[in-house]
Amino acid sequence: MQLQDYWTIVKRWWWLMVACVLVASVSSYIGTLGMPRIYQATATVMIGQSIQEANPSSSDIWVSQQLAATYSQMVKRQPILQGAAQALGLNFIPSGANVSTRSIESTQLLEISVRDTDPLRAKALADEICNQLVLQSPTNSRDQARQDFVQAQLSDLEAKVKATEAEVEAEQAKLDAANSARAIQQYQSNISALQTKLNTYRSSYASLLLTVQGGTNFITIFETANVPSYPISPNVSQTVLLAAAIGLGLAVAGAFLIEFLDDTIKTPDELARLAPVPVLGSIAPIEGENPSDRLVVANEPLSTISEAFRVMRTNIQFAFVDRRLRSFAVTSAGPSEGKSITLANLATSIAQSGAKVVAIDGDLRRPTQHKIFGVSNEDGLCDLILHPEHRAEDYLKQTAVENLWLLTTGPLPPNPAELLGSQRMGDIIEELQEFADLLVFDTPPALVVTDAVVVSTRVDGVIVVVDAGHTRRGLIKRVVDELHRVRANVLGFALNRVKIHSGGYYYQYYYYYNEDGARQSRRNSKRSPFSLPSLSRNGNGNGGNGKSAGAKPASAPVSAPASAPAGEGETTAGAID
Repeated sequence: MQLQDYWTIVKRWWWLMVACVLVASVSSYIGTLGMPRIYQATATVMIGQSIQEANPSSSDIWVSQQLAATYSQMVKRQPILQGAAQALGLNFIPSGANVSTRSIESTQLLEISVRDTDPLRAKALADEICNQLVLQSPTNSRDQARQDFVQAQLSDLEAKVKATEAEVEAEQAKLDAANSARAIQQYQSNISALQTKLNTYRSSYASLLLTVQGGTNFITIFETANVPSYPISPNVSQTVLLAAAIGLGLAVAGAFLIEFLDDTIKTPDELARLAPVPVLGSIAPIEGENPSDRLVVANEPLSTISEAFRVMRTNIQFAFVDRRLRSFAVTSAGPSEGKSITLANLATSIAQSGAKVVAIDGDLRRPTQHKIFGVSNEDGLCDLILHPEHRAEDYLKQTAVENLWLLTTGPLPPNPAELLGSQRMGDIIEELQEFADLLVFDTPPALVVTDAVVVSTRVDGVIVVVDAGHTRRGLIKRVVDELHRVRANVLGFALNRVKIHSGGYYYQYYYYYNEDGARQSRRNSKRSPFSLPSLSRNGNGNGGNGKSAGAKPASAPVSAPASAPAGEGETTAGAID
């Protein structure tokens, strides 16, 4: 597949993608409305007190960071969570799954986060878990009496240190004033004793001070939690966007899967790549309750569908620019693909160009041309084959379209293929070629019965009608192979019921005819010439003998008589095949 093919699939299935995105988005939004809102509160503790020291060592900082990893696991365990629940008076123990921690990289800080449906309870739990962690650490401060005693001892030692330092200074002054050897020796002995006592006081003071300040394995609450003002879950916008993305992905996957499994032809490009046969034209769906209403080339000559048949007529004309085209047949791979409507409109378009055309209903099983043109089917081709003494022109029925005659089937025979392949059929074709410039045959589906293959050997070419979106690729290949097997000349494909879309042929034609003003409409309302000698006997546009008697103008609408059977309720070209 080419890039354009992928884009075509996206444009074809855009409605499915939009629907899936809308359904997924609305469903996810409604679902999130019923979900409980989750709030998160975060408190921060600090491991160790190296940051409070003037000259902290790298070893203290490294040990604190390692201890933080241990404490981050402790907060999720039952002793901490149970202690927090008891302290807050909760009737349940918080789940460890609702508690998370984060060690701030290269620091001694540890964040403790708690998620809960109540924002106040989330804050209280975060603060209490931090408190429980401090209480259960080696340096907790639960024994206040012991702390008070240590503080008193520190104060006493501080006073003793100062008093001893004063005594040392006094003895030193006496030593400086002494002038006898005995006095000097006595003062020196006193100073030495005081220095020893001072050192003892200072050592005790330092030891008690370390107890109060803590060491490396020391926890303090650095920042308490705040009451969260908005929930962290569910994230409505993120959830809706994710659901929309999933819906879009599933729709795209489904569309491409459908296209992969669907082997029907939908566009002229696909049809052109399928077989080495040109695509002569693309026709939009033809609407109409009665078969005669679908003869759009005569009823609505300025419609886009009529222009499509004129394009097909031109393509056929130039396909035989070097030699004369006297006859061709129209068939399809299967039934209800619109071949009969296609033939009727194409024959009308060629007749409007000035060529004398005879449309022959060669579908001796399900004839429909008499319904389209609104003529009687009491006698026709079958009677002509069975009565060699009769002249072919006597069975031709003048239609409401100028230069167009119709040879209906007449009573249906039990052996259609034998009649179409008889010598008498060949004689009829030769006789009618003397009467008209072009013979066009409506034949049954080529893969259903052999009638179309039989007729294809007697005409100059065959046009295969393909129903867009219904005819499968395998059937198209089979019908082309079947026609080539009998050495029939496949002129090309006519793609029927093509969807109209912006940028395509029909859109451009509509814009040209409806936006370019009345001048273009008047110009195109005139009958376009079809003067190539391949469809005209003498090149004068009159088919050799001018207008026939009783012929109606080409633009006159065709209506079925009261006795003509009505259609079967379908509104496209395939309703009458």
